[in-house]
Amino acid sequence: MPTHKLNPDNWINKYSDYLFNYTISRVNDREMAKDLVQDTFFAALKSMKNFKGNASERTWLIAILKRKIIDYYRKINSKKGQAEVRMSYNAEDNDGDWLEEQVADPYDKTAEDDLQNDELGEAIFKCLDKLPEKQASVFRMKTIEGLDTETICNELNITASNLWVIIHRARNAMADCMEKTWF
Repeated sequence: MPTHKLNPDNWINKYSDYLFNYTISRVNDREMAKDLVQDTFFAALKSMKNFKGNASERTWLIAILKRKIIDYYRKINSKKGQAEVRMSYNAEDNDGDWLEEQVADPYDKTAEDDLQNDELGEAIFKCLDKLPEKQASVFRMKTIEGLDTETICNELNITASNLWVIIHRARNAMADCMEKTWF
């Protein structure tokens, strides 16, 4: 008997950030990552009738996204005549624990790391000060403070889709600024 049900009305609020971060770490192209996440949502909507409820929504969406990413690499590699790209895929990689395994030990720091982190922090906050007030607020709340979408939307009296647009613009502006000032 199925234990999970789909609720596509909440997919963007609940999963878009997670899916985007998952994708950007694999394709390293912001626009392509956004496209792949969007394609994932569309594919999920089209195949809702096939959902059996044996997995959570997030697990199901990640499975669809993984296929989209593989298809993306197959497509670009076939265009270039290159060999097939083999992505490491662990079937048990359903709950996002892979991220913790990839992060360096925070206690293994040197004085140079601390200096570099201080400089990076200064560069981030200088770029944050250059953003329009609303973008800066949303970026700070979502990225630095780690607040969830619903909390931010309630506090700023905006919709989730508006939040997504604002955070997208803020992230792009921050990336451009950091590229000029930090790299």
